[in-house]
Amino acid sequence: MKITIAKTAGFCMGVRRAVDMVLDAANTSDMPIYTYGPLIHNPQVLEMLETKGISRLDTIPEKGTGLVLIRAHGVPPEDETALKKAGFTVINATCPRVVRVQVIIRKFAQKGYATIIIGEENHPEVKGLLGYARGNGHTVTAMDQFTALPVFENAVVVAQTTQNTALYDEIKAFCAEHRPHYQVFDTICGSTERRQQEVRHLAATHDAVIVVGGKQSGNTRRLAQVAAETRAFTTHIETVSEIDFTTLAGFRSIAITAGASTPNWIITDTCSRVARHLEHQRPVAGAISRIQGLLLKTTRLRALGAGSLTYACSVVQQLPRTWIHAAIAMLYVFSMQVLNNMFAVKSDTYNHPDRAVFYRRYRPVLALLAVSSGGAGLYLAYTTGVISFFILLVMSLLGLSYNLKILPGGLTGKQQIRRIKDIPGSKTILITMAWGIVTSILPAVDARIAPIWVAVAFLYAAGLVFSRTAFFDIKAIQGDRIAGRETLPILLGEKKSFILIRYVLIATLVLLAGAWPAGLPLSLAFLLALVPGLMLVLIHSFEKDMQMSGIQIEFLIESSFLMTGVTAAIL
Repeated sequence: MKITIAKTAGFCMGVRRAVDMVLDAANTSDMPIYTYGPLIHNPQVLEMLETKGISRLDTIPEKGTGLVLIRAHGVPPEDETALKKAGFTVINATCPRVVRVQVIIRKFAQKGYATIIIGEENHPEVKGLLGYARGNGHTVTAMDQFTALPVFENAVVVAQTTQNTALYDEIKAFCAEHRPHYQVFDTICGSTERRQQEVRHLAATHDAVIVVGGKQSGNTRRLAQVAAETRAFTTHIETVSEIDFTTLAGFRSIAITAGASTPNWIITDTCSRVARHLEHQRPVAGAISRIQGLLLKTTRLRALGAGSLTYACSVVQQLPRTWIHAAIAMLYVFSMQVLNNMFAVKSDTYNHPDRAVFYRRYRPVLALLAVSSGGAGLYLAYTTGVISFFILLVMSLLGLSYNLKILPGGLTGKQQIRRIKDIPGSKTILITMAWGIVTSILPAVDARIAPIWVAVAFLYAAGLVFSRTAFFDIKAIQGDRIAGRETLPILLGEKKSFILIRYVLIATLVLLAGAWPAGLPLSLAFLLALVPGLMLVLIHSFEKDMQMSGIQIEFLIESSFLMTGVTAAIL
């Protein structure tokens, strides 16, 4: 069984922008927040917004207060004016691609042109566009409807941004031959074109296609329509519970795509559950996938990575090759990570649905394991020296207090700072510092080592950990925003965060190159450089193909930390 995830699946730019705007407003404003109509056509996202206290406004009252966000599809100009007149503060979350079409229609309507919109008359986007046509707008959904219209002296032709590209190409060709005086504009969003092109290719090369997204979403329905026009079996679902797995079991290859308003967590959940239900067709791959998932959910792989990195840092610092500090790092990281995952179930519901279920189900057992591991780590640290014990004790107490309310009040507004985790960007920085200390400084506390090697080991570890943490924060950006967590990628944006990660990994490579002339063995420098090099390749690959399997990319990144200890051990 082959399962392929479409590269174009998930939020488009306009939908992502609208969702980010409403979540940012909810996380920072004390005012009542509304969306004028459904923000986007996805029931799960709308349900999530309701849990955030964001109400839906379907009619405009005479008087009102609060923030109102214009939906991504746009609205007629008179509705926006009426909202402002009623007393609302209006935030326009209309997709910029839709705004472009609005501008075109308004420009030509002012000159007396008729407007012909290729789109569904009752679709919110088309209703909004008609509002700019000054009462001289016409909608068509088929070629025969277009030819049935009167021949206008002057007309502008545009398409709903999520329209079927094949139909619009046919109408453009007809206009070029029979209506050359019409002004025709390419207004179908590039994202829509790419999705439809990809689903045609996937449908032609796979036995079945699963289209995930709201049943009211025009672009999602058209994806299902395009796929159904091929030989492939096609099913359009809103949630994975609608899938007929008995039918799917008869196919050798399945493609999964999603509409522009489908969030990542729905796509991820669909992919993982499809793979799980069909594991009997590939037992070896299924067993490997289950083992990978268990290692990641229980953070055992991350803890092993911490131990490996500690051993590598000890070799860099020319310390005796003992495993006690590696064990301390493993126990500390396991304890802190499990405890923090227990507090992150809300965001994990969207970022890691399987992990959220796992932590809810086994919460008491995991809490016991975390506390006992933390205690064991402190005991081992005590056996190495009192200073090491107190350093680890302080770090453990800080880690425990990360999610606890330690301040009675906070900053004004909704985004109050009462916990360490409320400090914007604190997660990435504090994890980097904690790992740097436990992997490189703690082993060197009672040893006489040249400061340069302590610095090299610390910076190497910090560079790897910062890059991994920031990268995983990018993957988790939707869920973190929903949970109101201000991580580094939310502050900087995804593009700048990817650039920063690349710079940090390159700086880590430069650090090793500079440490070689200072006395670091060339073979060790080369082997340790493989890890940041591998991370650069993996993260770049994910950036170019955002729908890579979440478990696979996470497993590879975490496993790269094991390479540090292995390479150090073989020298």
